[in-house]
Amino acid sequence: MITLYDHPLSPYGQKVKIALREKAVAFETVSPGGLGAGGAQGAFAEANPRTEVPTLVDGDLAVFDSTVILEYLEDAYPTPPLLPASAAEKARVRIIEEVMDTHFEAINWGLSELRWFKRAEGDAAKAIEQAAGRQLDGFFAWLERQLERREWFNGAAFGWGDLAVVPFLNGSAGHGHPPPQGSRLADWLARANARPSVVDTVAEIAAMPRTAGMTNVAELVEQGLFKREYRDHRLEWMIKSGGIEVVLKGLERGNIRFSPSFR
Repeated sequence: MITLYDHPLSPYGQKVKIALREKAVAFETVSPGGLGAGGAQGAFAEANPRTEVPTLVDGDLAVFDSTVILEYLEDAYPTPPLLPASAAEKARVRIIEEVMDTHFEAINWGLSELRWFKRAEGDAAKAIEQAAGRQLDGFFAWLERQLERREWFNGAAFGWGDLAVVPFLNGSAGHGHPPPQGSRLADWLARANARPSVVDTVAEIAAMPRTAGMTNVAELVEQGLFKREYRDHRLEWMIKSGGIEVVLKGLERGNIRFSPSFR
């Protein structure tokens, strides 16, 4: 059986679990320890030197990076296919995935820095959140254009293009920034959230023990016991959105981290 190193709150892990469920591929999840402090070790670190979720182990093969995992699943478990048939349509949904994985994810991540981790408060936090709101409005408009008159981002059937979007839109809605009411995008999100593979994946978030969520996590950050990873697009987003002091303070206090070196 496939083992998936995962955390229910990871949108990248959610992508992979939705794909596995759509393909009816059996899997078990493991939540590795040490993620928050950047100290993951053991079999998980051996499978993924970046020590981040999701990481998929299928027999002797270990695969990391959510997009690479999806590509592996499409090759190894081709039925049902999750990519569209034509080269042009495949490219279209891969572009959507890339935008969501980088540009869009960084906004949700930044809002989490404010809401859960209290990286900034008062006027500073308000200014950063206002920047996030403007950016989300732009991405909602862009996604609406990508959807056009299709029922699904993937085309006629739910697939890769949809599972690449739904975790991130659910994340922004959870932060109080849902797609505009009455928009085609909002209607699509409602349909996607009714999909059994999505229902089961979202239910795992609600089933998390309270102690495994975000309780008192701001205090852990302040104490240096929880370090958020400021990799590439997230670092760029925080700086361009007015949070350079957040980054400088985090470096000074040692409660942010970057990707580990390979060994």
